[in-house]
Amino acid sequence: MPQGNRLKLGGAQKEGLRHGGAEMSKANAAIDAIKSGLENRCIVLVGLMGAGKTTVGRRLASRLRIPFLDADHEIEEAAGMKVAEIFEKYGEEQFRDGERKVVARLLESQSAVLATGGGAYMNEETRALIETQAISVWLKAELELLLERVARRDTRPLLKAGDARSILERLITERYPIYAQARLTIETGEGPHEHVVQDILRSLEEFIGLNNS
Repeated sequence: MPQGNRLKLGGAQKEGLRHGGAEMSKANAAIDAIKSGLENRCIVLVGLMGAGKTTVGRRLASRLRIPFLDADHEIEEAAGMKVAEIFEKYGEEQFRDGERKVVARLLESQSAVLATGGGAYMNEETRALIETQAISVWLKAELELLLERVARRDTRPLLKAGDARSILERLITERYPIYAQARLTIETGEGPHEHVVQDILRSLEEFIGLNNS
């Protein structure tokens, strides 16, 4: 633009721009440090249906600039049918066997964020693979939040057998003690998913040891 029409910034504005640039550089450096600390391991999100594994996983992967993988989607691609159809046609036992194989394959990839189905971590062999080869993160959610979220979709195979509240209460009792074996536990709530992503990033920094120096 002509010199006479150039925007003139005051001292406070210039300082604000410099401060913003410094904060951005610091945030980028923290992300790069976390990615380096992963050492090609995947971040595996575990938890019950409705905990936000897919939504949070996509945002976390975007922040870390690494791929996002969804185990259920990969299973559907391999089988050529939806998860609900696999459950109905072959039963849960065969589904879990296929799930175990798919998760094992995905863990061999370079760093990625992997969202798993609610029952994947319950399989002892799958759990051992995750704990050996990846960093597990449990997204822990309260019953009422899970109920609100699962009500938005009618594609959950395990909820077709009866009352959603009763089923989720049972799953919480059965699965939460196992999920608690994950390396990191992140409490989720009604707030924005971005807050959960920030909590995961901070926990990853602590786990990798980036803020111990």
